Amino acid sequence: MASSAAAFRLFGFPVHVRPGFLMFMVLIVMINGAEFGLALAFFLAVFTLIHELGHAFAARATGAEAEISLDFLAGYASFVPTRPLLKWERVGISFAGPGTQIVVGTLTYLAVGGRGLLPEHEPLQMAVWWAGPIIGLFNLIPILPFDGGNIVQVGIEAFAPRYARQIMYWVTLVIAGGAIAYMLVEPDMRFLVFFAAIPLVTVVQMMSYDRERTRRRGEQEAAARAEALAWATDDVRAFPPSHVPSPWYRAWQQLRAGDADVARQVLLADFNDPEAPRWWPPDAAPTGALRDLVALLPRPLPVGRPFDTFVLGDVLLRTGSAMEAGSYAAHAYGQTRSPMLAVLVARAAAVGGDRTTAMAWLDAAARDADPDALAIAVSRAPELAALR
Repeated sequence: MASSAAAFRLFGFPVHVRPGFLMFMVLIVMINGAEFGLALAFFLAVFTLIHELGHAFAARATGAEAEISLDFLAGYASFVPTRPLLKWERVGISFAGPGTQIVVGTLTYLAVGGRGLLPEHEPLQMAVWWAGPIIGLFNLIPILPFDGGNIVQVGIEAFAPRYARQIMYWVTLVIAGGAIAYMLVEPDMRFLVFFAAIPLVTVVQMMSYDRERTRRRGEQEAAARAEALAWATDDVRAFPPSHVPSPWYRAWQQLRAGDADVARQVLLADFNDPEAPRWWPPDAAPTGALRDLVALLPRPLPVGRPFDTFVLGDVLLRTGSAMEAGSYAAHAYGQTRSPMLAVLVARAAAVGGDRTTAMAWLDAAARDADPDALAIAVSRAPELAALR
């Protein structure tokens, strides 16, 4: 979900207008001249918003909360499902945008005097024709990131769910690459190369992002296994080069050796570390060990790097201190606005049976959280089982 303040609300949907969108409108006018350019820029803005409203209304029909962003060369509707969507619902959400744009654009074209499949050289009719039905149809081309590509991907998932995304990546590369090659050899088509390159570049970026996400996930899984092995056997040799044992494990080593002061300092030092954390939470630690380590910390409990703060709140929950965990996470949230801290408060409230407070804090988390990360956090929280 977009995190910047909404420029305005339309039919209850927050609408964000990015500077890039305004720049794009100015470029349209500069390239096409005042008479045609102003009309084209106006109807591009109107039909882009109508297109995204189609997506947003379709998402709302499934129970999802949606919002709209208008940016350079594009608009997009983002939404957070409240349940797993059926395939036909995903297809419907994808089709609703271009479908609405085509219908409204065609009606507008007829209203301004347009007749036939091709407009006359009348600036207003041409602007409506291109900004409305033509771009709507263009969005149904079966390549990513267009709506047509998302629709085809859902179809591929019916027989190859694990590879649907990758298949669509390669379909897009082949079609967009072929289109660019054709346009380069046809002088009359060369001005369209830039537009054909947009899906090509976008998919290359998506592939790069997926590879990086897969790499990070692999490192995190290896770090989680190594952390669990360390708590079970004191063997720390399994950590990948990108990760180290958690400060909780290192503090437990010091506490077992009889040096409580050093153990306390190990925990406190990590709260003030400005670098990105390179350790996995002590998910496999015995509850008794964690309880002994928490007892070493000063009161009020330290608040520092958001990751450390979140882990401490989670440890408090695991050790049975739900009230202290909720108060601590709520106080820390007031300083950092971390969505995961809001989830912690919700979990603590749920332990106490306060469903209203738990739902309110989950709503606060949803305002700023990455939808996938929030869904995972909620699904893995045993305290929220009754609320799911």
